[in-house]
Amino acid sequence: MKNEPLDQLVDALLEGDQARAVAEVVGLQNAGVDNERIINDGIEVAMGRLDAKCTMEQFNLLEIMLVGRAVMGVIKTLYHDAPPPATRGTVVLASLEGDVHDLGKNIVKIIMMAKGYRTVDCGKNCPLEKLVDTAVQEKAAIIGISGLITSVIPLVRQVVPLLRARGLSQVTVLAGGAALKQSSADALNVDYVADAVFDGLRYLEGLPGETA
Repeated sequence: MKNEPLDQLVDALLEGDQARAVAEVVGLQNAGVDNERIINDGIEVAMGRLDAKCTMEQFNLLEIMLVGRAVMGVIKTLYHDAPPPATRGTVVLASLEGDVHDLGKNIVKIIMMAKGYRTVDCGKNCPLEKLVDTAVQEKAAIIGISGLITSVIPLVRQVVPLLRARGLSQVTVLAGGAALKQSSADALNVDYVADAVFDGLRYLEGLPGETA
């Protein structure tokens, strides 16, 4: 199948046209295109272009809000059924303090819920202490950190030491988002840096034990 319908989805998302974007997705599903391809070749492409505009400051808040609404409408269409029982590990998600972007994190949350993970969302602009406290309270197996701006990188590097200090050395820490995926796992002091949500899921599914 050619990418033209997916290109149309990308255009609809970037225009912030939720109704058109949802209609494109329904058409793609009817044509047999699976959710993973719609996410990777549609939503992820649109978000990548939006991220590039954010980096170049060629955007405005209304544009981001409209695109975000369209993306979330598409995600809800893809995963309209109630999420399955949380049979996998608990995931704590956050955009760290200073980062007020949470579109990517919200997409990860919905998809991980659909995949059977119990998800706890610490929101955006989240202090490190809140993230670690939540991981302790919720007995987290996984922490997912989303970052769109490079200023959060020093905070990301502190997550694992703080977890170890609280006796949570077994927690798997994943990072993703436009700013963080430009770095390596070693540079960020995390277990894995995901290029996209399904890339992160494949990494988790390859781990032994209850996190997969």
